[in-house]
Amino acid sequence: MATLPHEMTIEILLRLSVKDLLRFKCVSKPWCSSIDDPDFIKLHLSHSVKTNTNHSLILRHCEYHFFSVNYDSPKTTQRLNHPLGEQKTPIKILGTCNGLLALIDDNGIIFLWNPSTRKSQVLPSTEIEFSSPSIFFPRSTYYGFGYDPIPDDYKLVRMVQVHGKNNSYLHSEAKVYSLRSNSWRRIKDFCFYLSFYREFGFLADNALYWMVLKTPQSGNKSIVGFDLGTEEFRFVELPDSCLNKRFCMNMKAMGGYLCLIATYTEFNDDVVDIWIMKESWIKLISWKKSESILGFPIVIPLAFSKSGDKVLFSIALHKFVWYDLGSKRVENVGIRGLPSSFDVDLYVESLVPLMVML
Repeated sequence: MATLPHEMTIEILLRLSVKDLLRFKCVSKPWCSSIDDPDFIKLHLSHSVKTNTNHSLILRHCEYHFFSVNYDSPKTTQRLNHPLGEQKTPIKILGTCNGLLALIDDNGIIFLWNPSTRKSQVLPSTEIEFSSPSIFFPRSTYYGFGYDPIPDDYKLVRMVQVHGKNNSYLHSEAKVYSLRSNSWRRIKDFCFYLSFYREFGFLADNALYWMVLKTPQSGNKSIVGFDLGTEEFRFVELPDSCLNKRFCMNMKAMGGYLCLIATYTEFNDDVVDIWIMKESWIKLISWKKSESILGFPIVIPLAFSKSGDKVLFSIALHKFVWYDLGSKRVENVGIRGLPSSFDVDLYVESLVPLMVML
C-alpha cells in the first residue's frame, strides 16, 4: 500500500466500513490523517449513500436498550452501548441523519450520538421563552433533526405549543439548534396546531416533516414541511385520492423520500396505501386486509433493496419481511437475537464528528 498513489489509496479506503477505517487509523500517521480529514469523511459518507452500503438498522427495546443490525447482511443483532450506559432511563430517538442520532432522555436532556464512532455530545438546554398561564394547559413538543449542506451544519428543530380549551389560550415558539455554533436561536413562529404531546419529524430531501392540524377543530391531519436551508414552514398537499376519505395517516422517510402510509375502510374492508413523494405523490403499494399476506395492524416501510425492486418492512414491531414490488411476495427475514418488540430506524454508518470545525 505504501507504493500506491495517494489518490488510489483514498479510493480503496472509501469502500471500507467505518469499523475497518477506525482500526486502520493505527496503521500509520498518514492514514490516520487521511481518514480524519473532513473531505474524506464527506466522500466516504457520499459513497455509502450512493451505493446503499454501510447501512444499519437501529432497534430500541424497552425504551433504553439499543441494538444494531447490519442492513447488507441482516443475520444477527449487536448490542449498542448508548451514552447513558447502564442507566435505565427511557430514551427516545428524535431523528437520524448521516450517521448521527439525536436522542432525548426522560429528563429532557438532548444529546447527539454517533454509534459507529461511539462519540456523543450533550446539547445545551434552552428555555421556553413565553410565559405559561397559572392554570395548567396541555403542552405539545415536536422535534426534528437534519443537515443543511450550504453552511455544512446539523440542525435540531424544536416546536413548542401550549393551548387551552376552546382556544382560550394559545402560544407557540420554534427554535433551531446549530451544531456549528453549539447554540439555540428562535425563528419565526408557525401558524398551525400541534396535535400530539410529542412528535418526531422525518427527514427527506433536505426538509423535515410532521403531522399537524391546520385548525384546532379539524379532525384530519395535514403534513407540514420545514426547509432546513430557508428555515421556513410550508404545507404539503396530500394525494388527491386521500382528500375525500377518512383515514389514519402515518409517515416515514424511505430512500431519501417522504413516505405516506394511509389506512382507511372501503366496502367493509381495511385498505393500506403506501405513497412516496418524488416530483409528485406516487402510489407504491396498495393492499386490502382480507387479501394481504403482510397482515395488520402495524406495517412500517423502512428501506428499498439495493436493486430497488423490494421494500423492507417492520411488521407489528417484532419482525422484518421483504416485500417484492413485482411478484408481491413476502420473504421473512430471520435475525438472531431480535428483541421481542422494538422501535426501528435506518441509519448510515459514518465518521461524521460531533464538533464541526469552523
